[in-house]
Amino acid sequence: MLSRCIGTDPGEFARTHWGRTPLLTRRDALPRDFGDLLAPDTVDELLAERGVRAPFIRVAKDGSLLARETFLGAGGFGAEVTDQVDSAKVLAQFSAGASIVLQGLHRLWPPLIDFVRVMVDDLGHPVQANAYVTPPGGQGFDPHYDVHDVFVLQVSGHKHWTVHAPVHQDPLASQPWTDYRSEIGDRVRGAPVIDTVLAPGDALYLPRGWLHSARALDDVSIHLTIGVATLTRMDVIRAVVDGLSDVDEFRASLPMGVDPSDRDEMSTATTKLIAQLTEVLRDRTASLADDAAQRLMKRHADRTRPVAVRPLAMHAAAANAATVKVRWRHGLVATVEHRAGRVVLRLPDRTIDFPGECAAAIAALHRGEVVGAGEVPGLDAADGEVVIRRLLREAVVVPVSPPNRAE
Repeated sequence: MLSRCIGTDPGEFARTHWGRTPLLTRRDALPRDFGDLLAPDTVDELLAERGVRAPFIRVAKDGSLLARETFLGAGGFGAEVTDQVDSAKVLAQFSAGASIVLQGLHRLWPPLIDFVRVMVDDLGHPVQANAYVTPPGGQGFDPHYDVHDVFVLQVSGHKHWTVHAPVHQDPLASQPWTDYRSEIGDRVRGAPVIDTVLAPGDALYLPRGWLHSARALDDVSIHLTIGVATLTRMDVIRAVVDGLSDVDEFRASLPMGVDPSDRDEMSTATTKLIAQLTEVLRDRTASLADDAAQRLMKRHADRTRPVAVRPLAMHAAAANAATVKVRWRHGLVATVEHRAGRVVLRLPDRTIDFPGECAAAIAALHRGEVVGAGEVPGLDAADGEVVIRRLLREAVVVPVSPPNRAE
């Protein structure tokens, strides 16, 4: 999927552009189309028939978000919610020049669910998908930067994009563009790095921090923004620091009578603490690194989702565990541990343990092997069936092909 967005070799993209510089690619050079991911009819279906609710929709005009009541309404009898999209209100706002933002489409629309899942595999970072639907001549937001990388995929219509170099390099999530309004205003008065019109099938990659604004031309513009919440070096450092909470001396209070308003006193205390920290980092590198890795795995699991399971199909597969073939659920983050003669499968939200003789079976599935009850390493067919049934019911594995439903 990454290749669709960049139109070049992923290795070259990683070396030259990833986190560094924008990349503009044209449909004519590929060729390429994004209509299978989203289309005008798709947008209408989502707005009119899919019961989209906030916060999966926003509406913006002249750089500001509109109040929810201007495009949302009650669901009516049998759907007692007050934040469901009102398609007539959306039409009125769109006709008045407002842009529609459909958020989290990787949770709503099947083609984008699949697309984003593969993008996570390609990039190794959490990914989301939003759509921006802009009326002719409309501009949803003022010049700004995002705190995540984006791939802009033009679906239909034409949009004029203006891109300027960052005023704050590699901003973190805690450093929004609103903290740099003045600097942004000064920067966008200068010559842009990119000044172009995106046509259907064109794509633009922007690392976080790059300033941009966009305006639709004489037709309705629809583009997808594939956002990437990159894991940063600061994230790794914070994971290490969080692990220091297990070190007794770092939980101790500072001396009574300390004056936090005295810069010299606090600088001296900090210098001593940094010296302590340096010693601990040197002496406990391996354990702190392992602890940080566990925290980062959990963070990734919290920010991504494994492939969804179909509950009724999974129930039927468990009933046919003797004959169904299974594989690890794509995207499910887990670690396998061995202790006290047991095999422990540690998932983001729970742990499951098995007898020690299941070690080879769990390891094979965790590696991605496809197995049936009679092929489970280290177990006979009967025990293999028991293990497969349990893993299906726990949504750890999925059937390779739909099982025959029990009558």
